[in-house]
Amino acid sequence: MPREDRRLGAILLRAGRVHAEQVTEAAELQKMRHKRIGEVLMELGYVEEDHVLEALGEQFGIPFDREVGSEIDAALIARVPIGFIREHKMAPFMKNGQGYLVAVHDPLNLMPLDDLRLLLDAPVKPVLCRASAIQTILDTYFDRQGETATDMIETITLAEGDAEGRPGGEVSDRDLLDLANEAPIIKLINLMISGAIKERASDIHIEPFERQVVARYRIDGVLYEKFQVPKSQQAAVVSRIKIMADLNIAEQRLPQDGRIKIKLSGKEIDIRVSIVPVQHGERVVMRILEKGSFLLGLEQLGMAREDFQRMDRLLRTSHGILLVTGPTGSGKSTTLYSALQRVLSPDINVITVEDPVEYQMAGVGQIEVRPKIGLTFANALRSILRQDPDVILVGEIRDLETAEMAIHASLTGHLVFSTLHTNDSAGAITRLVNMGIEPFLVTSSTIAILAQRLVRKLCPKCKQPTMVDAESLRELGPRAEEFRTQTVQKAVGCEACQQRGYYGRTGIFELLPMTPAIQELTLGGADSNIIKRESRKAGVRSLRDDGTRKVLDGVTTIEEVLRVTRDDTLVDLPD
Repeated sequence: MPREDRRLGAILLRAGRVHAEQVTEAAELQKMRHKRIGEVLMELGYVEEDHVLEALGEQFGIPFDREVGSEIDAALIARVPIGFIREHKMAPFMKNGQGYLVAVHDPLNLMPLDDLRLLLDAPVKPVLCRASAIQTILDTYFDRQGETATDMIETITLAEGDAEGRPGGEVSDRDLLDLANEAPIIKLINLMISGAIKERASDIHIEPFERQVVARYRIDGVLYEKFQVPKSQQAAVVSRIKIMADLNIAEQRLPQDGRIKIKLSGKEIDIRVSIVPVQHGERVVMRILEKGSFLLGLEQLGMAREDFQRMDRLLRTSHGILLVTGPTGSGKSTTLYSALQRVLSPDINVITVEDPVEYQMAGVGQIEVRPKIGLTFANALRSILRQDPDVILVGEIRDLETAEMAIHASLTGHLVFSTLHTNDSAGAITRLVNMGIEPFLVTSSTIAILAQRLVRKLCPKCKQPTMVDAESLRELGPRAEEFRTQTVQKAVGCEACQQRGYYGRTGIFELLPMTPAIQELTLGGADSNIIKRESRKAGVRSLRDDGTRKVLDGVTTIEEVLRVTRDDTLVDLPD
């Protein structure tokens, strides 16, 4: 077989996974991103990980098994140093005759197999697997340690009750710095963070009350209480977090913000720390951001096909503002980065201004605002316009000055992405006008507004069919008729989703293009409700309508859609 037919792109073409144009596009981007072509094709959303692994298996003559991780010999894994698994992304997971099967994610890195053969004193056979399978193996390794934050708290509680006959709960008079650096406290915080990451939590909340300190994880947008920290350890726990975030442990009267950088299972984790004094101590919130986490493609966000196609066309516009709106935690940043990834190519200059930089993207100039030294959104925007950008991402339009600079950039031939905190797409128009932007500037610069929310997805392993209850039908209003004869899915709960009934999240969207009719209403000073009514006439799907579609498709529940779209109402007005 000719050499070129053994290339990954050619194998994927033969398998019908990609088109020649897509391979050519990925090859061009590969020069700028310095990644393998399979990774670039996945980032572009043209292929899935399994497709690339199947092709790599054919290319290197190694079988690909998508079931690796479902059965793991924990005792076998424990014979291999954890550092080896992390570094080489390979680990033995099952006995195979006289030898062992070895999970391998990178077929270009097979040299360490010789080390495994010597270590296990047996033949080894590589099996290609997903990256998630290696992570499952690492999790199994850690599970063998058998200790959680709850176990650590029990140990601390028993120890403090025995120490010098002092009852648990009494605040120690020892030096705070000594307490914060004690091994049990260090271990407790480490277990708290690693447990949160393992459970896919986005935030850790440590909340002091009169007689207890409660730790909660935010998982898929909902807070769950995980354990209670002894009140006597409250100061030590907060001080330990302050030390890790390089904050002042002596300052307990003022709010403080910091950042922690750690490594866990070979992944870099960035944790933003916020500490605020409240009545019974200091309240801590830690936002967990995984560096280099895989960015979703635009088509993976959950948009309806017609909305995705319209959005894709808008991204090919040479200039204008595309706004994404929604409350905090509604996935706006992820959507903006997915859009940015869609337009990124070697022949354009992309610059972002963010607070903070949440995702690191190769080939993009990313600026983090620093208000303390005068580097605000508006000042940064003013400077980067001299950098000859084609596409600009502004993390958030917070004030009139930033809004004016973004509009100026869009009117001078730049494509601008940004976010606003409004309930729906129509509200973004009136928000800009209320900020002080002239209506004619809003209509001439804005190309579209995308409102969004995140809903929890039903766990695919335990969801069950059900009929819609009468109360939910009443809340749905005019949409209720769609459900009267429909069977939908309900959340149940199983071991895979930790009895929650949900696993992961997806978006619901409302895409409002700046049509001539919307422009006319904006210039006439119409309020958001009139604009919203006109958009419905034009066929724009509302947030609740899009959520309804996902309920009928068995993706989520009516309760979830109602929870995040309480404000998606339309007041009846006379024609």
